[in-house]
Amino acid sequence: MRLKPQYIFIIAILACLALFFIIRPLFGRDSHTAQAKAPPANPAPSVQVKLTPETVREVEVVMRGRTEAARSVIVRSETAGVVASTPTPEGSFVKQGQVLCRLAVDARQASLDQARAALKSRQLQRKAAAELAARGFRSETQVLEAQANLDAAQAAVRAAEIGLRQVEIRAPFAGVFDRRDAEVGTYLSPGQPCGTMIELNPLYVVGDAPETEAGRLRAGAPARARLVDGQVLSGRVRYVARDADPQTRTYHLEVIVANPGNAVRSGLSAELQIAAGSGPAHLVPVSALVLDSAGRQGVRYVLADGRVAFSPVSVLEETGDGVWVRGLKGSVNVITVGQSFVADGQKVRVAQAR
Repeated sequence: MRLKPQYIFIIAILACLALFFIIRPLFGRDSHTAQAKAPPANPAPSVQVKLTPETVREVEVVMRGRTEAARSVIVRSETAGVVASTPTPEGSFVKQGQVLCRLAVDARQASLDQARAALKSRQLQRKAAAELAARGFRSETQVLEAQANLDAAQAAVRAAEIGLRQVEIRAPFAGVFDRRDAEVGTYLSPGQPCGTMIELNPLYVVGDAPETEAGRLRAGAPARARLVDGQVLSGRVRYVARDADPQTRTYHLEVIVANPGNAVRSGLSAELQIAAGSGPAHLVPVSALVLDSAGRQGVRYVLADGRVAFSPVSVLEETGDGVWVRGLKGSVNVITVGQSFVADGQKVRVAQAR
């Protein structure tokens, strides 16, 4: 018996429905299995950390500096005259009182001889007045006048002697005659320079401390200066300014060091390391240092709840094992791998660094 087309169509629909209900559980199980195996949409990033304990460490303030003469004086003439000789070579070491420039004597010796002759005359007049007064031939007023003339003559002799000594311009202290400004034949008026004297022993190493570190520095603190040739000078802080430079906002600092034999010159670059007490510090790898959005240098670490935090730090010292920094508190899980790819407050998965 041949089926009608409409019956065939109904039978086909029923067959499709039966097939759908038979194979649906199979697709549903595969879907649930796939969903169970699929990873989360946004997994927490993984980082490596290193537990860094807090350590009490001697703190040093490091800054750039330069050597500087303890004293630098322009030696000037006290009287007028023509330079007759320059017995001290430029750049030589001199003792205190050594002649640097000598002016022509001119009439100064004659003025001294005249003053001494007048002094002898006044001495005789004073003696005669005293003898005559004792006999009643001179009044007390005349004796006092003779004494006053004698005093004036003695003062004139001293002035002439000083004027004669002033033709020799001498070193005010032991040091180096660093530069000569007057040559033979140069006319010097009072106050004009003969040359420049500098004192190199002791020697100063000077620098400018930033305002963030100036409060930690004290006069008398031990200090070291490493010169460009590797030589190390030891000394102590002599002076720390209380008023900042208005342009740089830094505080001038001076370290005094011994310089036997004047071996170290003035003006050499140096690295100053000044003891500033002790305080908490952490040793972290150099690679752990990062910059935050504000441009501050610091480290990222992981909190107890697995979230990232940032702390600005200041570098105290660089060593072969890492850098000692100040700014962290207690033992900290510092991120050593992945610190540049996480943000503050982000949840992370932690793995201890090897």
